[in-house]
Amino acid sequence: MFNKTALSGVALLCLFQIIGYCQSAEPAESKTIVFPHHLLSKLRAQTADLDRQMMQQSENYLQKMQRREERIHRKLYRVDSTAAKELFASSAAQYQVLADKIQTDSGSHIEPRSGVYLPYLDSLQGALAFLQRNPSMLGTEGKLSAAGTTAELEAAASQFQALQEKMQDAEQIKAFINQRKQQIAQYIHQHANVQQELGKQLAGMNQEVYYYSQQLRQYKELWNNPNQLEQRALTLLNQLPAFQTFMKNNSQLSDLLRMPANYGTGAALESLQTKDQVMAVIQTAAGGPQAMAGLQERIQSSMSQLDATKAKIQQLGQGNGDIDLPDFKPNDQRTKNFLQRLEFGTDVQTAKNNYYFPTTTDFGVSLGYKLGHDNIVGVGASYKMGWGNGIQHIVLSSQGAGLRSFLEVKVRFGLSLSGGLEYNYAQPFSSYQDIRQIERWTQSGLIGLSKRIPAKGKYFKGTKLQLLWDFLSYQQVPKTQPILFRIGQIW
Repeated sequence: MFNKTALSGVALLCLFQIIGYCQSAEPAESKTIVFPHHLLSKLRAQTADLDRQMMQQSENYLQKMQRREERIHRKLYRVDSTAAKELFASSAAQYQVLADKIQTDSGSHIEPRSGVYLPYLDSLQGALAFLQRNPSMLGTEGKLSAAGTTAELEAAASQFQALQEKMQDAEQIKAFINQRKQQIAQYIHQHANVQQELGKQLAGMNQEVYYYSQQLRQYKELWNNPNQLEQRALTLLNQLPAFQTFMKNNSQLSDLLRMPANYGTGAALESLQTKDQVMAVIQTAAGGPQAMAGLQERIQSSMSQLDATKAKIQQLGQGNGDIDLPDFKPNDQRTKNFLQRLEFGTDVQTAKNNYYFPTTTDFGVSLGYKLGHDNIVGVGASYKMGWGNGIQHIVLSSQGAGLRSFLEVKVRFGLSLSGGLEYNYAQPFSSYQDIRQIERWTQSGLIGLSKRIPAKGKYFKGTKLQLLWDFLSYQQVPKTQPILFRIGQIW
């Protein structure tokens, strides 16, 4: 009897604990997100930097295009003053309005976005808007107070809205310049007497429009590559049903794919045609049941052609719907900044032993600057290590050093014409004091071919093979190796 009573008491106690836990359990909608404390400040700094770059690029672009229009105006005025006044009547004022707008916009007039859909940008915008409306769900990691985190959130959201408005301003600038380019081009094409005089300036406008479009595309692509910290934050938010509901009702994607209010009800199906009704209409239009097979073949053929065209467009625009077709050969480095155009490389070159030198290996490093179209200019340095005179006499030693300069110009078939001037200290040394004597350095003049083998990697970009002729080697005393083969890595 005692055991039954004790057992019943334990069961009741457990039941009370379970009920108490269920009553105190926090519902999914009220969970607190432990947000990475430095994500908001990092996001604000990143957005502010991109905002500054976009404003600077847009201002420079407007200034360049306005100067080109002024040159066209002056040349056209000498030929047809009436047409020049009509064509350029208000262009200066319009340029000034756009320049003032991109300087003063601060994110208070956000319009619905148009053009290419950016998934990460949509998710980030939704995350900031959701946390602003639900600050109680925002926790901290202990390094910021709740008030401090909320302030960081407000600042990040404000900066993000300012960037969005700058992107909209940039699209308006692009649309305006395209319109001006078309107006000027239409006049030039209709008047043969000014085509030769103004054709060069019009070609320059076309190039500027293309490069500005490419720059805007690069800025947009930055928002499609979130880092690990941002992915972690979005993953935390996606665990909340409340956030999922918010994105379903407020995201840009939901606006594009919004369902009608009566979706799934009988009223929504009343106005829809049945399958039999659709088939009857198709048979009547195609000429009867016998013509259905031919119609299906034509549809399949059209779909195949459409898929092929779609693949070509995606290849041309790297999957981006905002495509500009240039009428010239673009410089793929024009829209990149200085650091993005730098290329780091390493290479090795081995020479067999002779009467004067042991077997040596040159280890070289280089830093190149991409001029465009796979043309590169740069500098480098090398260290010559000696290995001794055969497998039986391996002796490591410092056999020399070198300073390099080089130029690579792409020719055909993936080959580049290479040239360079090098200074080499080709004597054994044991300290830096030994190589300070400039008169002991010798010159090498190199010319040859280079071949790049690209590779897909985050840091490693490919392999470079070089076959070079040192046409100054015959003047060296002692004579050095005239034919050099180098193999290197591009980072």
